[in-house]
Amino acid sequence: MIDWILANQTLFNAGISTITVLVWILYAQLLYSGFRRQRTPRVIINRGRQKDLNALCIISNMSQEAIYVEYILATLRTSHGKVVMDVTDFERSSADVQHEDNDPADTAMAPSENLRDDTRQGPLLSGDFMHIGTFVDLANRLAREAGIKMRGDRPEGDIRLQCLSIQIIALYGPDSRPISATRDFNIHSDEAGTTLTPTSWATRQGVSYLHRRRLGKFVNEMNETNFSVSSSVRKQE
Repeated sequence: MIDWILANQTLFNAGISTITVLVWILYAQLLYSGFRRQRTPRVIINRGRQKDLNALCIISNMSQEAIYVEYILATLRTSHGKVVMDVTDFERSSADVQHEDNDPADTAMAPSENLRDDTRQGPLLSGDFMHIGTFVDLANRLAREAGIKMRGDRPEGDIRLQCLSIQIIALYGPDSRPISATRDFNIHSDEAGTTLTPTSWATRQGVSYLHRRRLGKFVNEMNETNFSVSSSVRKQE
């Protein structure tokens, strides 16, 4: 055996070197994967307290570092079209927004000593969470902007609410390109009531290079146009 090793020493050394290199490559890959997993932002959007439209919309930052919430967009899809709205700044009184005949001054946001009562823009620490009100408040707010007459958590007439999507646009780390987190919730109404069900078990994370590049252009367009709301809902007669 020793004679064979000595006779094939060059080949034997080459094999050992190759195995050593492969082990180091595998080890480096494991280290990089662990580092990347720690550095990848992760924002969770979920419902809390209840399972219907009265549930709270909860946003949790499970990233290693804080994020800066820049925009919160809500999209309400209906059988007559959809409405997209910037809900980063929200109305403090949910009672005011349930009546379509209210004076606009009554539904305007009143300034508060606590900035968090007026806006959700700002830093969200690692492991921290916040809520942006109930899903029914969000649905009513979007419906009112689209001219949809609501009675409680249901629209009047033949229009049907189908899905409510929440998208968080935030900054993470030193990168100037934003990240996003999106989750869709199906809305189903029947005689028993209205249910709110996530379409998937996980929040979609928009963290890839190409996605962040496209998202950065989208944010620039919103800033340039002072985007507030966009609706394709057909007006009710």
